[in-house]
Amino acid sequence: MSGAWYLGRRLRLRAGRAARLLREQAAEARRIVTEERTHIARELHDVVAHRVSMMTVQAGAARMVAAEDPQGALEAMAAVEEAGRQALDELRHLLGVLRPDSERDGLGPQPGLGDLPRLVAEVREAGLDVSVTNSIRDPLPARVDLSAYRIVQEALTNVLKHSGPRTHTHVHLRDESDGLTIEVLDDGHGATVQAMPAAHKGPPGHGIVGMRERAHLLGGSLDAQPRPGGGFRLTAHLPVKGEPT
Repeated sequence: MSGAWYLGRRLRLRAGRAARLLREQAAEARRIVTEERTHIARELHDVVAHRVSMMTVQAGAARMVAAEDPQGALEAMAAVEEAGRQALDELRHLLGVLRPDSERDGLGPQPGLGDLPRLVAEVREAGLDVSVTNSIRDPLPARVDLSAYRIVQEALTNVLKHSGPRTHTHVHLRDESDGLTIEVLDDGHGATVQAMPAAHKGPPGHGIVGMRERAHLLGGSLDAQPRPGGGFRLTAHLPVKGEPT
């Protein structure tokens, strides 16, 4: 009887530990998602602030030339109208993201895929063997451009963190009929490192959880899986149109 009691107690303790671990993992996942949404909201705040600043400058220019150059004033006001539409679109997405802290030092435009060459240069300096194929032709909405850049940045950070320098990594960006697809492939054959190189700088991230949250907020998806021959494949799809989830 004592043996059965002891075995039952061990099983109950094991089940309790497993349940507690699951609760802790769920709580950590919720914390990461909340923190990532805060980062995203702050970045979108800067995007909207930058667009409104540009509208102010363009409206001022239109007022200055209205008497002497009516056509130039009309063109400037048309630019203000378009910037206003874009700002409202970004603001609609911003309002869908929780932002507990509204303070941020230094308002300005956030990075986008146009800054990708600089990011690639930084990770190459850190030792990563990275190549890029970019077949995107049309301008992207600011929120998509920003999230695409952050996903690539975090994906390259993960490669450096988990596989280390000399890992061959390929980033492929391509247009789809309904949005943008990002694919990051690595062979996992680099030298393992203990800490991130100082050359690679960016906002704190949380790996796959954070990247997936960025994609989901745009109504998109993200999948990350080990490759059969070693390494990792990350694929994200970001719709260009549509409402955030």
